[in-house]
Amino acid sequence: MSADRVVARIDLEAVRHNAARLTEVAAGAELMAVVKADGYGHGAAPIARAALAGGARRLAVATLAEARQLRDAGVDAPVLILGALHRSELWDAIAADHAVTLWTPEAVAAAGAAGRAAGRPARVHLKFDTGMGRLGARSDAVADVVSAAAEEKGLAVDGLMTHFATADEREGPNAGFLGEQLVRFRALLSEVAPRFPAAVVHAANSAATLRDPAAGFDMVRCGIALYGGSPFGGDPAADDLRPVLSLRSWVSSLKLLRSRESAGYGRLWRAPRAAWVATVPVGYGDGYARDLRGADVLIRGRRVPVVGAVSMDQITVDLGPESVAEVGDEVVLIGDQGGERITTEELARHRGTINYEITCALSGRVPRVHDGG
Repeated sequence: MSADRVVARIDLEAVRHNAARLTEVAAGAELMAVVKADGYGHGAAPIARAALAGGARRLAVATLAEARQLRDAGVDAPVLILGALHRSELWDAIAADHAVTLWTPEAVAAAGAAGRAAGRPARVHLKFDTGMGRLGARSDAVADVVSAAAEEKGLAVDGLMTHFATADEREGPNAGFLGEQLVRFRALLSEVAPRFPAAVVHAANSAATLRDPAAGFDMVRCGIALYGGSPFGGDPAADDLRPVLSLRSWVSSLKLLRSRESAGYGRLWRAPRAAWVATVPVGYGDGYARDLRGADVLIRGRRVPVVGAVSMDQITVDLGPESVAEVGDEVVLIGDQGGERITTEELARHRGTINYEITCALSGRVPRVHDGG
């Protein structure tokens, strides 16, 4: 039994395998490992090191603070900040020689000024909106952004990029939109790329990398697949990906409830017959969400359901009329035990969400133990 209430174990060998697999699938394109949101809840610095060992050449984050954390941890690979930066953050990012993402003439001018002040060109990636509808220059603004970047002396255009809105949808009404975005991006590149011959072209996330080799260009940006999650919500093994995270706790209490006795706040569950109920010290304060009531956990290799309300620090589990557990037994909330497996994709389906949210939701009070470093 672990001394911790609950612990997230991170398999760094699986990260290395996934990075090598994505590099293979990318077929000549560079791999940029996306380690934003503390490595999707896994721990950014250890994940970054493992991804680089597995073949990644660059890293991506969302914020300046995340880039700083990597540098403070001694990770010195090139870092691209994908998100929007306030003007003061932009100057600080360029002073630290991080690459930044830009899509307006005003930001290009500010980056150029910061590059001149830093005494070296600001490294920038120009982003174009081909259908995502968030960040990026739309078609009517592309010419102004490109002209500003071409004329600005204080920066170097390191990359040309876009982002796909529906790459994870292999079927359905939006399945063809990936192809539409590719057509738009290629048309844009035919005009823009000759002006920046040294720029790396990149567009593909994990789903596009695995789904369509034509989306690879010079570099792919992979996040969820790096962590062994399926971007399509299915079985990661179908794409030869190995899950990186397991979440484990233990049985802290056992009680025999009589028929119609309840467990948890609000009496949301009442025993339909005499039932042994195990209490497990994990809850929504750890990132195990309230709407996971009814999901399964593993105890001694057997699936048993979470019953009653998920509270901040505790869940209760119905073992049935005959207890096959003891206080101190391991409880697997995500991961393998006795030939059974609970996946992040399974929990995501139960919650009506995506596997990204399952891992990112793990709170800071859950210790991360990195194995295989």
